[in-house]
Amino acid sequence: MKILVLGIGNILFGDEGIGVHLSNFLKLNYRFSGENEVDFVDGGTLATMLIPLITSYDKVLILDCVSVNNAHIGEVYYFDFDNVPKIITWAGSAHEVEMLQTLRLTAINGDLPPVKIIGIIPEIIGEDTAFTLSEPVKEGAKVMEKLALEFLAENGIHAQRIDNRDLQEVANGSFRGYE
Repeated sequence: MKILVLGIGNILFGDEGIGVHLSNFLKLNYRFSGENEVDFVDGGTLATMLIPLITSYDKVLILDCVSVNNAHIGEVYYFDFDNVPKIITWAGSAHEVEMLQTLRLTAINGDLPPVKIIGIIPEIIGEDTAFTLSEPVKEGAKVMEKLALEFLAENGIHAQRIDNRDLQEVANGSFRGYE
């Protein structure tokens, strides 16, 4: 079985890039082994361009921002795409709406593998470019990391910690990409 961990977000706008940053963080800080294959991909804001990638996997874990009315920055939500909680509005930024549409389009075509989403409430920073993550999102990212590792373990993938890079350090270099 092939599993995709897909980091989504705009890394130029602080917290909105958390999906990409956390995907890179996991890739750099852990070695993964087990009966199944896992790939970590920076999906950025590519949305519909990701359809061929998404459909080539058996299961997908998406790391992203979500919008929830009356929620606090740094709160984490974990759910199946087939059962999105009604409190998720997906209206916080353009990339969220595009990703939702991408998943719906793929599902309509009958090609969508099972998708889990781990989303966090970001601090919306407006128009200024920033790589800096807010403190509440850095704290919430620890919950996201734990949930992602649990998802992988449930799917036959063992994670061994091999490095201790800081999330902000990873975020600062995400624009370069990580192999």
